[in-house]
Amino acid sequence: MLLSIKTKLKLTATQKEVMAKHAGISRFTYNWGLATWNELYKDGLKPNKYLLKKFFNNHVKTELPWIKQKGICQKITQYAFDHLGSAFENFFKNRSERPSFKKKGRHDSFTIDNGGKPIPIGGTSIKLPTIGWVKTYEGLPHTTTKSITISRTADDWFIAFAYEIPCEPSVKSVDVVGVDLGVKSLATLSTGKTFENPKTYKKQLRKLQRLSRFHSRKVNGSKNKHKSKIKLAKHHARVANIRKDTLHKITNYLCKNHAIIVVEDLNVSGMLKNDKLAQAIADCGFYEFRRQLEYKCKKFGSQLIVASQWYPSSKRCNCCGHKKDKLSLSERIFDCESCGSSIDRDLNAAINLSQCVARVPRVEAPGVSRRALA
Repeated sequence: MLLSIKTKLKLTATQKEVMAKHAGISRFTYNWGLATWNELYKDGLKPNKYLLKKFFNNHVKTELPWIKQKGICQKITQYAFDHLGSAFENFFKNRSERPSFKKKGRHDSFTIDNGGKPIPIGGTSIKLPTIGWVKTYEGLPHTTTKSITISRTADDWFIAFAYEIPCEPSVKSVDVVGVDLGVKSLATLSTGKTFENPKTYKKQLRKLQRLSRFHSRKVNGSKNKHKSKIKLAKHHARVANIRKDTLHKITNYLCKNHAIIVVEDLNVSGMLKNDKLAQAIADCGFYEFRRQLEYKCKKFGSQLIVASQWYPSSKRCNCCGHKKDKLSLSERIFDCESCGSSIDRDLNAAINLSQCVARVPRVEAPGVSRRALA
C-alpha cells in the first residue's frame, strides 16, 4: 500500500529563499492558469490543463526569464497546472468549491520530480532535483518516490512524499470493538476504555486571542506585523499538531489491537451548524479520526465498519433492545424503561455499535465496509 509521510526540513536562510522562489513561481503559474481558464470559459470554450500547459510553455514562459533562472526546478509549473486541473475536476463533481486565486503567504507549496526517475530517500539528508541537498530533523525510511511536495507552515518548510510499504498485520487482542465519538470523551470503546478529549483549542483560546489582538494592532507592511503573523501562525500550528498527535495515538491503538472496528457515520457538516457546539465539535477532529482509521486498518490488517448515521446507537438499550423516542444531550446516563438497566450514555452507544456486527457478514480482507444498519 501507499503511505505518505510529512516531516520538517532543517534549512539555512539561503535554502529558505530558494524554497520561497519555487513557491512563488508555482503560485504565479496556478493563478495565471486560473485566470486564463475563467476567460476562456466566459468565451464559450472548454479549456483543460493540457491546453493551458502547452500555451504557457510555448508563449508565456519564454517571455519570463525569471522563471528559468539558475537553481529553479522547471517541473513546478507542470504540477501547478495538474493541481489546477484536479481542482476544477473536484468542483465539477461537487466535491469542492470553485478554485480561487492563491495568495502569497497562505498555503505556499510546490511539487517537483526527477524527470520520471525515482528520487532516493533515506536518513536525515535528501538530494532534491535542481535544488540540491537538504537536511531533515528526523531520519526517513530508505526508499524511493516519484515526486516530492514541499510546503510552508508558519515560516517552517515541510517535505511530503508517498512510498510503497508492505502491510504489517498485528496480533489482535480483541475481535470486535465499537467506538463512540463525542465531545466530553473523545472516544469511548465498547470494552470500557475511554480516551479523554484534550480540548486543545479551548485551552489555548485565550492565548490565540491575545496574539490575534497584538497582530491586528501592528502597522500593515511593517516588520513587526510580519513577526506577529509568524508568531500567531506557529501557535495555530502547535494547536493543530497536538490534536493530530492525540488522534494518531488513539487510531494506532485501535487498529493494532482490534480485528473489527465499528464507528458511526457522523454528519459533521450538519453538527457544525449548531452554534453552541460548533467550536467544540471542530476541536475534536472527527473527520481526521475517520481518515486515519481507514488507512491504518489496511496497514495493520483490521476491518473498519461504518454504521449508518441513522442507526440509533444512543437511543437503544444494549441489554433488551428497547428504543427511546427522545434522548437529550444533557442525559449522560441511559436509564432503560423496559429492563431497568442504567449505564453511561457513551458506553451504551459503543456497545450497540459492537453488537451490530452480528448482522453484518464478516469480510476477511482488511479495509472499509459501509453498512446501513437499522
